[in-house]
Amino acid sequence: MTTDTGVAADTAVYLYGVAQDLDPAALRGTAGVAGAPVRGVRAAGLTALVSTVRLEEYGEAALRANLEDLGWLEATARAHHEVVDRAAHAAPTAPVRIATIYRDDERVAEVLAAQGERFTEVLDLITGRSEWGVKIYADAGVLRGDTGGTPGGGMGEDVPDSGGGLEPSAESLTGTTPGGVGTAYLRRRQQERRRRADAERRVAGQADAVHTELADHAVASRHHPPQDPRLTGRSGVQVLNVAYLLDDDQVEGFLEVTRAARERLPALQVEVTGPWPPYSFIDTSAGHGAATPGAGER
Repeated sequence: MTTDTGVAADTAVYLYGVAQDLDPAALRGTAGVAGAPVRGVRAAGLTALVSTVRLEEYGEAALRANLEDLGWLEATARAHHEVVDRAAHAAPTAPVRIATIYRDDERVAEVLAAQGERFTEVLDLITGRSEWGVKIYADAGVLRGDTGGTPGGGMGEDVPDSGGGLEPSAESLTGTTPGGVGTAYLRRRQQERRRRADAERRVAGQADAVHTELADHAVASRHHPPQDPRLTGRSGVQVLNVAYLLDDDQVEGFLEVTRAARERLPALQVEVTGPWPPYSFIDTSAGHGAATPGAGER
């Protein structure tokens, strides 16, 4: 077992991921969360990527508050990813989820020793593979069905319910239209609801069709909940958010499907990101002995 540093009483160890056959030189000069240097903790033939962090920022109470701070969360997630990505370019690397905390290097080494077989299985699974993300957005107007009439667009303008031509109308003896303004309003609202429901079904079907094509090129896929618009920076509604695990030789075919989808569905925005370390396909909360955010073993 090898550990590179001790940990003071007011600090803990932040874990980014676990690598196999990693050259220690690959971490030289790497800065992690809060600018902390990154080092390796070795045990059972594996290397844990870690930094020493202060409990005033990464202790249980502090994490509860910080994980609700979008600015802090974004900066921490970016630093976390950069460490994992750098290691993944040098050796197979299994990332763990953000803000996984242990009390010291010795505890990290114990986890590696106890869960070495499991980590090795995961690393074998992801070797030669990467994660790609696809998100599809629809503008509010498209979901209302009031933008255009093309196959990839919205529902178009209102149309008569039947027959074509104008509906017959008549005045009552009192000079008012039968049904009055209230009936016309209710009819218009009903048409709007029907149009919106039809548009939402159409968009959902288009997104599902794109996903089915993409999944044919993937080893596995995982749906994620729609993201907060404050994180995406987009005004549109996110109608698809899926991660795909791809063999390296499947990437080009996968990307061709996304390009074709953009051309076929001009009213939707198709966003592709990657390659990423396979965050979505590694269970870091069970079987690995990893601490959950705010539950580090100090």
